[in-house]
Amino acid sequence: MPARRLTNYLDSEKIRYTTLKHSPAYTAQEVAESAHIRGHKLAKTVILDIDNNLTMFVLPASYRVDIDSLRRSISALKLEMCSEKQFSDLFPSCELGALPPFGNLYGMEVYIAEALVDVPQITFCSGTHTELIQMEYTDFARLVHPIQIEHGAYPVRHTPPRMHSTGLHFH
Repeated sequence: MPARRLTNYLDSEKIRYTTLKHSPAYTAQEVAESAHIRGHKLAKTVILDIDNNLTMFVLPASYRVDIDSLRRSISALKLEMCSEKQFSDLFPSCELGALPPFGNLYGMEVYIAEALVDVPQITFCSGTHTELIQMEYTDFARLVHPIQIEHGAYPVRHTPPRMHSTGLHFH
């Protein structure tokens, strides 16, 4: 069941959303695969310590955080990825690693990678490792007021292994 705090909030705001069930998955890429959603269309939430304030950063599942680029983009003096141990107490109704990107429910600022801004719908973990929530991006943006970041995340490319049988190298 999705985090009750989140669904109560969405219901109280009269937001239309869909809950998508999938087999248990624990990494963002596993969730995307299990739910049959392309990694660049699934939002994942990471927690950052930005100048001693815990902050959410929302990016596509198939992307990685670029700490140096993000630090420059937001003019932070200190920016570090947080371990789950550092913030687990803040999200008692959520399973670790399945945080929904609603920092406003927890008093946290939310940054979002530009790659997710132009999508019609945003899909994200609902607080469990077996369910996602999908909703209109415009509704998400109206509720959360995320700060759009142009730099700070990059896509992970899967490159095929080099082939040496003909003497030619393929990249």
